[in-house]
Amino acid sequence: MNYNNYCVIMAGGIGSRFWPMSKTQRPKQFLDILGTGKSLLQQTFDRFAKVCPAENIYIVTNESHVAQVAEQLPLLSEKQILAEPQRRNTAPCIAFANFVIGKQNPNANIIVAPSDHLIQDEAKFTEVMLQSLDFTAKHNGLLTLGMTPSRPETGYGYIQVSENAVTDFDSISKVKTFTEKPDRATAEVFLKSGEFVWNAGIFIWSLSTINQAFESFLPEMLNYFTPKSELNSVIDEKRFIEHAFASCKSISIDNGIMEYADNVYVLSTDFGWSDLGTWDSLYELMPKDEQGNALKGNNILSFENKNTLFNVPDDKLVVAQGLDEFLVVESDGVLLICKKNDERKIREFVEEVKKRKGERYV
Repeated sequence: MNYNNYCVIMAGGIGSRFWPMSKTQRPKQFLDILGTGKSLLQQTFDRFAKVCPAENIYIVTNESHVAQVAEQLPLLSEKQILAEPQRRNTAPCIAFANFVIGKQNPNANIIVAPSDHLIQDEAKFTEVMLQSLDFTAKHNGLLTLGMTPSRPETGYGYIQVSENAVTDFDSISKVKTFTEKPDRATAEVFLKSGEFVWNAGIFIWSLSTINQAFESFLPEMLNYFTPKSELNSVIDEKRFIEHAFASCKSISIDNGIMEYADNVYVLSTDFGWSDLGTWDSLYELMPKDEQGNALKGNNILSFENKNTLFNVPDDKLVVAQGLDEFLVVESDGVLLICKKNDERKIREFVEEVKKRKGERYV
Protein backbone atom coordinates (compact mmCIF):
# COMPACT_ATOMS: atom_id res chain seq x y z
CA MET A 1 0.00 0.00 0.00
CA ASN A 2 1.26 3.48 -0.89
CA TYR A 3 2.16 5.39 2.27
CA ASN A 4 1.86 8.73 0.45
CA ASN A 5 -1.89 8.11 0.17
CA TYR A 6 -4.08 9.83 2.78
CA CYS A 7 -7.79 10.17 3.36
CA VAL A 8 -9.73 12.92 5.12
CA ILE A 9 -13.27 11.93 6.14
CA MET A 10 -15.49 14.92 6.88
CA ALA A 11 -17.82 14.04 9.75
CA GLY A 12 -18.81 17.43 11.11
CA GLY A 13 -22.34 17.80 9.76
CA ILE A 14 -25.54 17.63 11.80
CA GLY A 15 -27.74 15.96 9.17
CA SER A 16 -30.79 18.10 9.88
CA ARG A 17 -32.64 16.84 6.79
CA PHE A 18 -32.71 13.38 8.41
CA TRP A 19 -34.46 14.67 11.54
CA PRO A 20 -35.91 13.29 13.79
CA MET A 21 -33.62 10.27 13.44
CA SER A 22 -30.55 12.52 13.09
CA LYS A 23 -30.16 14.97 15.96
CA THR A 24 -27.52 17.51 16.96
CA GLN A 25 -25.97 15.25 19.60
CA ARG A 26 -26.00 12.18 17.34
CA PRO A 27 -26.03 13.12 13.65
CA LYS A 28 -26.73 10.68 10.84
CA GLN A 29 -23.07 9.74 10.22
CA PHE A 30 -23.10 7.97 13.61
CA LEU A 31 -26.33 6.06 12.86
CA ASP A 32 -26.96 2.68 11.25
CA ILE A 33 -29.56 4.12 8.89
CA LEU A 34 -29.38 1.19 6.47
CA GLY A 35 -29.65 -1.55 9.09
CA THR A 36 -26.26 -3.09 8.24
CA GLY A 37 -24.91 -3.32 11.77
CA LYS A 38 -22.47 -0.46 11.13
CA SER A 39 -22.88 3.31 11.13
CA LEU A 40 -22.34 5.33 7.96
CA LEU A 41 -19.04 6.58 9.43
CA GLN A 42 -17.83 3.04 10.15
CA GLN A 43 -18.72 1.92 6.63
CA THR A 44 -16.87 4.92 5.17
CA PHE A 45 -13.74 4.18 7.20
CA ASP A 46 -13.78 0.50 6.17
CA ARG A 47 -13.99 1.49 2.48
CA PHE A 48 -11.01 3.81 2.64
CA ALA A 49 -8.91 1.39 4.69
CA LYS A 50 -8.71 -0.63 1.44
CA VAL A 51 -7.20 2.37 -0.34
CA CYS A 52 -4.98 4.11 2.24
CA PRO A 53 -3.00 2.86 5.25
CA ALA A 54 -5.35 3.01 8.25
CA GLU A 55 -2.93 5.28 10.09
CA ASN A 56 -3.22 7.79 7.21
CA ILE A 57 -7.00 8.20 7.59
CA TYR A 58 -8.14 11.32 9.45
CA ILE A 59 -11.62 12.14 10.69
CA VAL A 60 -12.55 15.83 10.93
CA THR A 61 -15.48 16.38 13.25
CA ASN A 62 -16.95 18.90 15.65
CA GLU A 63 -15.42 19.02 19.14
CA SER A 64 -18.70 17.77 20.60
CA HIS A 65 -18.52 14.55 18.54
CA VAL A 66 -14.91 13.50 19.16
CA ALA A 67 -15.94 10.92 21.78
CA GLN A 68 -18.45 9.31 19.38
CA VAL A 69 -15.81 9.03 16.66
CA ALA A 70 -13.38 7.42 19.11
CA GLU A 71 -16.09 5.02 20.30
CA GLN A 72 -17.07 3.94 16.79
CA LEU A 73 -13.50 3.76 15.41
CA PRO A 74 -11.42 2.46 18.33
CA LEU A 75 -8.41 1.69 16.10
CA LEU A 76 -7.81 5.40 15.51
CA SER A 77 -5.18 7.24 17.52
CA GLU A 78 -6.11 10.55 19.16
CA LYS A 79 -4.06 12.39 16.51
CA GLN A 80 -6.27 10.99 13.74
CA ILE A 81 -9.40 12.71 15.09
CA LEU A 82 -9.28 16.40 14.22
CA ALA A 83 -11.64 18.49 16.33
CA GLU A 84 -13.18 21.58 14.74
CA PRO A 85 -13.90 24.26 17.38
CA GLN A 86 -16.58 25.78 15.13
CA ARG A 87 -18.52 24.71 12.04
CA ARG A 88 -17.08 26.63 9.12
CA ASN A 89 -18.05 24.52 6.07
CA THR A 90 -15.70 22.38 3.97
CA ALA A 91 -12.90 24.79 2.96
CA PRO A 92 -11.66 25.43 6.53
CA CYS A 93 -12.16 21.73 7.29
CA ILE A 94 -9.82 20.84 4.40
CA ALA A 95 -7.31 23.57 5.29
CA PHE A 96 -7.17 22.15 8.84
CA ALA A 97 -6.50 18.63 7.55
CA ASN A 98 -3.87 19.93 5.11
CA PHE A 99 -2.06 21.62 8.01
CA VAL A 100 -1.95 18.36 9.99
CA ILE A 101 -0.97 16.12 7.06
CA GLY A 102 1.61 18.64 5.82
CA LYS A 103 3.57 18.33 9.05
CA GLN A 104 3.94 14.61 8.39
CA ASN A 105 4.31 14.21 4.65
CA PRO A 106 4.71 17.07 2.14
CA ASN A 107 4.38 14.47 -0.65
CA ALA A 108 0.90 13.41 0.47
CA ASN A 109 -1.76 12.50 -2.06
CA ILE A 110 -5.14 13.10 -0.43
CA ILE A 111 -8.74 11.91 -0.80
CA VAL A 112 -11.39 14.12 0.85
CA ALA A 113 -14.81 12.53 1.31
CA PRO A 114 -18.02 12.91 3.32
CA SER A 115 -18.78 10.37 6.04
CA ASP A 116 -22.39 9.61 5.11
CA HIS A 117 -22.49 8.25 1.55
CA LEU A 118 -23.79 4.90 0.38
CA ILE A 119 -21.61 2.91 -2.02
CA GLN A 120 -23.16 -0.28 -3.42
CA ASP A 121 -20.28 -1.55 -5.60
CA GLU A 122 -17.34 -1.34 -3.22
CA ALA A 123 -14.92 -3.23 -5.49
CA LYS A 124 -15.50 -0.68 -8.26
CA PHE A 125 -15.20 2.13 -5.72
CA THR A 126 -11.77 0.89 -4.61
CA GLU A 127 -10.65 0.62 -8.24
CA VAL A 128 -11.80 4.18 -8.98
CA MET A 129 -10.11 5.63 -5.89
CA LEU A 130 -6.77 4.02 -6.75
CA GLN A 131 -7.08 5.30 -10.33
CA SER A 132 -7.82 8.78 -8.97
CA LEU A 133 -4.78 8.75 -6.70
CA ASP A 134 -2.65 7.62 -9.61
CA PHE A 135 -3.90 10.60 -11.65
CA THR A 136 -3.21 13.23 -8.97
CA ALA A 137 0.24 11.76 -8.30
CA LYS A 138 1.09 12.40 -11.96
CA HIS A 139 -0.92 15.55 -12.77
CA ASN A 140 -1.20 18.97 -11.16
CA GLY A 141 -4.97 18.68 -11.01
CA LEU A 142 -7.90 19.01 -8.61
CA LEU A 143 -10.01 15.92 -9.26
CA THR A 144 -13.65 15.35 -8.32
CA LEU A 145 -15.87 12.35 -8.96
CA GLY A 146 -18.97 12.52 -11.17
CA MET A 147 -21.69 9.89 -11.01
CA THR A 148 -23.67 8.88 -14.10
CA PRO A 149 -27.18 10.33 -13.46
CA SER A 150 -30.18 8.00 -13.57
CA ARG A 151 -32.96 10.55 -13.04
CA PRO A 152 -33.49 14.35 -13.08
CA GLU A 153 -32.53 14.68 -9.41
CA THR A 154 -32.90 18.19 -7.96
CA GLY A 155 -31.15 17.43 -4.66
CA TYR A 156 -27.68 16.95 -6.16
CA GLY A 157 -25.16 19.29 -7.74
CA TYR A 158 -24.22 18.70 -11.40
CA ILE A 159 -20.91 18.85 -13.28
CA GLN A 160 -20.72 19.55 -17.01
CA VAL A 161 -17.99 17.40 -18.53
CA SER A 162 -15.64 18.46 -21.33
CA GLU A 163 -15.59 16.27 -24.43
CA ASN A 164 -11.81 15.89 -24.34
CA ALA A 165 -10.48 13.19 -22.03
CA VAL A 166 -7.01 13.26 -20.47
CA THR A 167 -4.71 11.32 -22.79
CA ASP A 168 -3.50 8.72 -20.30
CA PHE A 169 -6.78 8.56 -18.28
CA ASP A 170 -9.68 8.14 -20.70
CA SER A 171 -12.39 8.42 -18.00
CA ILE A 172 -11.05 11.77 -16.75
CA SER A 173 -11.90 15.09 -18.42
CA LYS A 174 -11.72 18.79 -17.66
CA VAL A 175 -14.72 20.31 -15.89
CA LYS A 176 -16.74 22.85 -17.89
CA THR A 177 -19.21 24.07 -15.27
CA PHE A 178 -20.65 23.34 -11.83
CA THR A 179 -24.38 23.78 -11.13
CA GLU A 180 -25.73 23.46 -7.60
CA LYS A 181 -29.12 21.71 -7.16
CA PRO A 182 -31.04 22.82 -10.28
CA ASP A 183 -34.81 22.97 -10.58
CA ARG A 184 -36.68 20.05 -12.14
CA ALA A 185 -36.83 21.47 -15.67
CA THR A 186 -33.09 22.22 -15.72
CA ALA A 187 -32.27 18.78 -14.30
CA GLU A 188 -34.28 17.17 -17.10
CA VAL A 189 -32.33 19.18 -19.70
CA PHE A 190 -29.05 18.12 -18.07
CA LEU A 191 -30.09 14.45 -18.12
CA LYS A 192 -31.12 14.53 -21.80
CA SER A 193 -27.95 16.31 -22.92
CA GLY A 194 -25.63 13.55 -21.71
CA GLU A 195 -23.04 16.20 -20.81
CA PHE A 196 -23.68 16.25 -17.06
CA VAL A 197 -22.87 14.01 -14.10
CA TRP A 198 -23.86 14.22 -10.45
CA ASN A 199 -21.31 15.88 -8.19
CA ALA A 200 -20.43 13.24 -5.58
CA GLY A 201 -18.55 15.69 -3.34
CA ILE A 202 -15.47 13.46 -3.25
CA PHE A 203 -12.16 15.18 -4.04
CA ILE A 204 -8.66 13.92 -4.80
CA TRP A 205 -5.49 16.02 -5.05
CA SER A 206 -1.88 16.22 -3.97
CA LEU A 207 -1.11 18.35 -0.93
CA SER A 208 1.03 20.69 -3.02
CA THR A 209 -1.72 21.17 -5.64
CA ILE A 210 -4.48 21.98 -3.14
CA ASN A 211 -2.20 24.34 -1.21
CA GLN A 212 -1.43 26.17 -4.48
CA ALA A 213 -5.18 26.51 -5.02
CA PHE A 214 -5.68 27.94 -1.52
CA GLU A 215 -2.86 30.40 -2.19
CA SER A 216 -4.57 31.53 -5.40
CA PHE A 217 -8.22 31.69 -4.29
CA LEU A 218 -8.36 31.62 -0.47
CA PRO A 219 -5.01 33.16 0.57
CA GLU A 220 -6.32 34.57 3.85
CA MET A 221 -7.55 31.14 4.90
CA LEU A 222 -4.23 29.53 4.00
CA ASN A 223 -2.52 32.23 6.03
CA TYR A 224 -4.65 31.48 9.08
CA PHE A 225 -3.67 27.80 8.89
CA THR A 226 0.05 28.53 8.41
CA PRO A 227 1.89 28.91 11.76
CA LYS A 228 4.17 31.95 12.02
CA SER A 229 6.30 30.25 14.65
CA GLU A 230 6.85 26.74 15.94
CA LEU A 231 4.00 25.15 17.91
CA ASN A 232 5.74 23.50 20.84
CA SER A 233 2.84 21.81 22.63
CA VAL A 234 -0.64 20.37 22.20
CA ILE A 235 -2.02 23.47 23.93
CA ASP A 236 -0.19 25.77 21.49
CA GLU A 237 -1.62 23.85 18.53
CA LYS A 238 -5.14 23.89 19.99
CA ARG A 239 -5.01 27.66 20.44
CA PHE A 240 -3.66 28.06 16.91
CA ILE A 241 -6.55 26.02 15.44
CA GLU A 242 -9.13 27.87 17.55
CA HIS A 243 -7.80 31.21 16.29
CA ALA A 244 -7.77 29.99 12.68
CA PHE A 245 -11.41 28.84 12.80
CA ALA A 246 -12.53 32.01 14.59
CA SER A 247 -10.79 34.16 11.96
CA CYS A 248 -11.66 32.48 8.66
CA LYS A 249 -14.95 32.78 6.81
CA SER A 250 -17.41 29.92 6.37
CA ILE A 251 -17.25 28.75 2.76
CA SER A 252 -17.38 25.46 0.87
CA ILE A 253 -14.43 24.16 -1.12
CA ASP A 254 -16.72 24.24 -4.18
CA ASN A 255 -17.56 27.94 -3.84
CA GLY A 256 -14.10 28.90 -2.64
CA ILE A 257 -11.85 27.02 -5.08
CA MET A 258 -13.38 24.42 -7.40
CA GLU A 259 -15.62 26.85 -9.32
CA TYR A 260 -12.68 29.16 -10.11
CA ALA A 261 -9.60 26.99 -10.62
CA ASP A 262 -8.61 26.12 -14.21
CA ASN A 263 -7.07 22.76 -13.34
CA VAL A 264 -10.26 21.01 -12.17
CA TYR A 265 -10.98 17.56 -13.58
CA VAL A 266 -13.79 15.04 -13.20
CA LEU A 267 -13.64 11.26 -13.28
CA SER A 268 -17.01 10.03 -14.60
CA THR A 269 -18.04 6.70 -13.13
CA ASP A 270 -20.83 4.73 -11.48
CA PHE A 271 -20.44 2.55 -8.41
CA GLY A 272 -23.94 2.70 -6.96
CA TRP A 273 -23.55 6.02 -5.14
CA SER A 274 -26.05 7.95 -3.04
CA ASP A 275 -25.29 10.78 -0.66
CA LEU A 276 -28.21 9.77 1.60
CA GLY A 277 -28.88 13.46 2.07
CA THR A 278 -32.64 13.19 2.37
CA TRP A 279 -35.40 10.79 3.39
CA ASP A 280 -36.42 10.63 -0.26
CA SER A 281 -32.94 9.40 -1.23
CA LEU A 282 -33.33 6.62 1.34
CA TYR A 283 -36.82 5.84 0.01
CA GLU A 284 -35.36 5.35 -3.49
CA LEU A 285 -32.99 2.68 -2.13
CA MET A 286 -35.42 0.74 0.04
CA PRO A 287 -37.49 -2.26 -1.12
CA LYS A 288 -41.14 -1.39 -1.71
CA ASP A 289 -44.45 -3.22 -1.46
CA GLU A 290 -46.94 -3.44 -4.35
CA GLN A 291 -48.28 0.03 -3.52
CA GLY A 292 -44.82 1.61 -3.56
CA ASN A 293 -44.53 1.88 0.22
CA ALA A 294 -41.10 1.49 1.88
CA LEU A 295 -41.54 -0.02 5.34
CA LYS A 296 -38.82 -0.09 8.04
CA GLY A 297 -40.24 -1.42 11.29
CA ASN A 298 -41.82 -4.70 12.36
CA ASN A 299 -45.18 -3.32 13.56
CA ILE A 300 -46.54 -1.27 10.67
CA LEU A 301 -50.12 -1.89 9.54
CA SER A 302 -50.61 -0.11 6.23
CA PHE A 303 -54.07 0.35 4.69
CA GLU A 304 -54.61 2.02 1.31
CA ASN A 305 -51.28 3.88 1.53
CA LYS A 306 -49.19 4.57 -1.58
CA ASN A 307 -45.60 5.66 -2.25
CA THR A 308 -45.01 6.40 1.43
CA LEU A 309 -41.93 5.84 3.58
CA PHE A 310 -42.42 4.48 7.11
CA ASN A 311 -39.36 4.41 9.38
CA VAL A 312 -40.25 3.54 12.97
CA PRO A 313 -38.69 1.47 15.79
CA ASP A 314 -39.71 -2.18 16.01
CA ASP A 315 -41.40 -1.63 19.39
CA LYS A 316 -43.81 0.99 17.99
CA LEU A 317 -47.14 -0.03 16.48
CA VAL A 318 -48.17 2.21 13.59
CA VAL A 319 -51.58 1.99 11.90
CA ALA A 320 -51.94 4.29 8.88
CA GLN A 321 -54.57 4.65 6.17
CA GLY A 322 -54.93 6.72 3.00
CA LEU A 323 -51.48 8.33 2.82
CA ASP A 324 -49.96 9.05 -0.60
CA GLU A 325 -46.38 10.35 -1.02
CA PHE A 326 -45.77 10.90 2.71
CA LEU A 327 -42.94 10.44 5.22
CA VAL A 328 -43.77 8.84 8.57
CA VAL A 329 -40.71 8.76 10.85
CA GLU A 330 -40.53 8.18 14.61
CA SER A 331 -37.37 8.38 16.72
CA ASP A 332 -36.85 8.90 20.47
CA GLY A 333 -40.41 10.04 21.08
CA VAL A 334 -40.54 12.43 18.12
CA LEU A 335 -43.01 11.70 15.30
CA LEU A 336 -42.67 13.40 11.91
CA ILE A 337 -45.44 13.19 9.29
CA CYS A 338 -44.98 15.31 6.19
CA LYS A 339 -45.42 15.22 2.43
CA LYS A 340 -42.50 13.51 0.72
CA ASN A 341 -42.12 16.23 -1.88
CA ASP A 342 -42.02 18.88 0.88
CA GLU A 343 -39.18 17.31 2.83
CA ARG A 344 -36.94 20.33 2.22
CA LYS A 345 -39.18 22.02 4.80
CA ILE A 346 -37.81 19.68 7.49
CA ARG A 347 -35.10 22.23 8.31
CA GLU A 348 -37.84 24.82 8.83
CA PHE A 349 -39.70 22.37 11.09
CA VAL A 350 -36.53 21.84 13.16
CA GLU A 351 -36.07 25.59 13.62
CA GLU A 352 -39.69 25.93 14.69
CA VAL A 353 -39.30 23.07 17.17
CA LYS A 354 -36.27 24.86 18.65
CA LYS A 355 -38.28 28.06 19.09
CA ARG A 356 -41.33 26.44 20.63
CA LYS A 357 -39.90 23.44 22.48
CA GLY A 358 -36.20 24.21 23.00
CA GLU A 359 -33.18 22.03 22.14
CA ARG A 360 -34.52 18.84 23.72
CA TYR A 361 -36.07 17.42 20.55
CA VAL A 362 -33.43 18.46 18.04
